[in-house]
Amino acid sequence: MFPSLLPTYNRTEVAFVRGEGPYLFAEDGQRYLDFTAGIAVNAFGHANPRLVAALTEQAGKLWHTSNLFRVPGQEALSKRLTEVTFADTCFFTNSGVEACELAWKMARRYQFVSGHPEKFRIICFEGAFHGRTMAAIAAGGNPKYLEGFGPKVEGFDTIPPGDIEAVKAAIGPETAAILIEPIQGEGGVRVLTSEYLKGLRKLCDDNGLLLIFDEVQCGVGRTGKLFAYEWHGITPDIMPIAKAIGGGFPVGACLATAEAAKGMTAGTHGTTYGGNPLAMAVAKEALEMVLEPDFLPHVVKIANYLQQQLGQLLADHPTVFEEVRGQGLLLGLKMKVPNTEFVAVARKEQHLLLVGAGDNVIRLLPPLIIEEAHVREAVEKLSAAAKTFESNAK
Repeated sequence: MFPSLLPTYNRTEVAFVRGEGPYLFAEDGQRYLDFTAGIAVNAFGHANPRLVAALTEQAGKLWHTSNLFRVPGQEALSKRLTEVTFADTCFFTNSGVEACELAWKMARRYQFVSGHPEKFRIICFEGAFHGRTMAAIAAGGNPKYLEGFGPKVEGFDTIPPGDIEAVKAAIGPETAAILIEPIQGEGGVRVLTSEYLKGLRKLCDDNGLLLIFDEVQCGVGRTGKLFAYEWHGITPDIMPIAKAIGGGFPVGACLATAEAAKGMTAGTHGTTYGGNPLAMAVAKEALEMVLEPDFLPHVVKIANYLQQQLGQLLADHPTVFEEVRGQGLLLGLKMKVPNTEFVAVARKEQHLLLVGAGDNVIRLLPPLIIEEAHVREAVEKLSAAAKTFESNAK
């Protein structure tokens, strides 16, 4: 019999019923150290009291009205986001891929109202991940995700990352924008250099293109700054965000400059649930937490400590681990053993939750509120899991 739940995930058997800080508790009561954070979503840990309070207070007042009416929470959060970023305006969505979809529409619309309707193509990069809609899998360019869904959505040109000359060669008379993740998460935790990203900014400026940074995974404090672009001394024109901005509640946003957004007039885009009062209450509290004076310095400090400990882990287990990648608390371990097998052993034998990525990498995406004791616990579990593979190799 076909399952009632569409079988699009190869789910593990464990189910979690409760969370507290960086820990999850399964149906059988077993405690797991969570270094996935819902894939970089639960930035403030599980059942964070401030987020719970913001949600429950709003839930007792109003859940949904639609965007036919003013939503005061949207006005407050958009004002705060534009105060602390490059952006002049933002639009709220339910997810990261919806924010990305708007970013692509906005870039095309910008060219249209600027007198260049022929410009609709977007340069993208191999190893990228922007979501699972038809346009998103076209932008990502991964053949595995494109297979069986008919013709690829037109307008996305995929090239290898890291080579600025390849980008120059890809720019044509129909190019509207360049789309890139400052850190490719799903693609193997690949960090793009400041020199390269600055090169993309210059190419966009010289050719009348818009620069789109997808910070759905690497944004909202994960790298140690509010957004990853701040490390590079440049700003994008458009930036989709999601994941950590809701701390676990589904919410995303597309941020943009006034110039980039000038084509998005009444009727050009919409959403039923996006920016609902529940989401706005939680996201506003999440943003204020990240902006507190001690929050981002703590992320930087704990990330440095984790990277130091991982360096020793590599030295202790050279046949299992190859290198450490990433920035802040978006880290990857390039493996010499199959990453899927290591993730399974860590979960089953050590009760440590990890998530895989491309290029045989495992991602470490802990809540941003972890302490040094949690780092030591995680590294001990990683070491114990590594010993399982070393024993099997003898």
